[in-house]
Order: sequence, then C-alpha cells, then structure tokens
Amino acid sequence: MKIDILTLFPEMFEGIFSQSIIKRAILDKKVEINLHNFRDYSKDPHHKVDDTPYGGGSGMVLTCQPIFDCVEALKEDDSLVILMTPDGIPYKQQMAYDLSKKKHLIIICGHYEGFDERIRSLCDLEISIGDYVLTGGELASMVLTDSIVRLIPGVIETSSHQNDSFNNNLLDYPTYTKPRNFRGMEVPSVLVNGDHKKIEEYRKEESIKRTKERRPDLLEK
Repeated sequence: MKIDILTLFPEMFEGIFSQSIIKRAILDKKVEINLHNFRDYSKDPHHKVDDTPYGGGSGMVLTCQPIFDCVEALKEDDSLVILMTPDGIPYKQQMAYDLSKKKHLIIICGHYEGFDERIRSLCDLEISIGDYVLTGGELASMVLTDSIVRLIPGVIETSSHQNDSFNNNLLDYPTYTKPRNFRGMEVPSVLVNGDHKKIEEYRKEESIKRTKERRPDLLEK
C-alpha cells in the first residue's frame, strides 16, 4: 500500500512514522508513506496557499490551486482521495478494514478556518474522527494512518486485531498478565485453568458485559 498525505506541516509526522509498528511496516515494505507540503505546488510568488473568505468572516481559507495541482500530480487509476474534515463520515473500525485493502490512499489535511468548498470535488471520501474541531487535519490523518497500517496483512498477527474493540459491535474483553495477584487484585481463575473452551466463553461474556456497561449503543446495532 502507498499513502500520500498532503499537509502544510510535514514535520508533525516525524515522530509517529518513525516509531513502533508503522516504522516496522515501512522498513518491511508493507507500506510506503509520503508527505507532501502542498505549499510547494503554489503558483503564488510568495507560495501563498490561503486567502480571505468571500462574503467576509474570520480566518483564512485554503485555496484550490495548490491542492488540486498536488492531488492531480499524485493520483493514479487506483487512488482513493480522502479529505479529513469535521463534517465527514464518522470513522469506524470497519472503515479501517476497508481502507486497508486499498492500493493507494491520498489524504488531504485541512487547516486554518477551512478550505474552499470546491476542493471537495477532488475527493472520493470525507472522514471525521469525532465530533470536535482540531487546528488542522494532521492529527486526524495520523489516527487514520495508524488504524489502517496495523491491519495491512503481515504488519501484525491477524489474531491480534480480530478481537479488537468494535469488531462485531463489541468492546474488547479484559486481559491480564503476571503476577496473578497484584495488591489483592486476582486474575480470574477461568483464565489460568487451561480450559480453552471456558476461556473463550468467558471472554465472549465479558465482551458483551463491558459493551452493555460502557457502550450500549453498539449493541443496538
């Protein structure tokens, strides 16, 4: 898979893409991640990428030309162009699975007060990671990239994400490790008795119980 990210602040990504699972996926050539400062595509003498909004109002709005030119330079027949925006489709785990099967993603990070509405015409999908507003789409695109890359075959063991929270509209079951007793808190005996059938039943029951307590709205689906 190849992921191209359009941003005005490529330096923001240095930490997350040079650590842990994403770093290993890049080194193992499971994914190629490229950062593009669309300011480099600006035809303005001062490389300006924003302007005041028509009709008045506060803030600056990202202009069409640099983003259009950047996307068009990167886009291929199998590309999917994604716009990170608060009014996009709420991001869900199933979307992460679907996107992990694509060959090429182009992710646009908005910034400032917004972007020219015509930029939406470039995009195949608009995504929101929650009902709140960030200073830009960079953090949201990091969330998107992280959630997708871990699902690419060979990046982590399949069993590691099959029981993730939100699969089958359930939260994950509780997990424990050594020591068996920590400050009086015991590991449930069913997990140490070696009966894998009972362990599987326990985990399913706990998953349903936790979902009922914390996210009953998921069970309604």
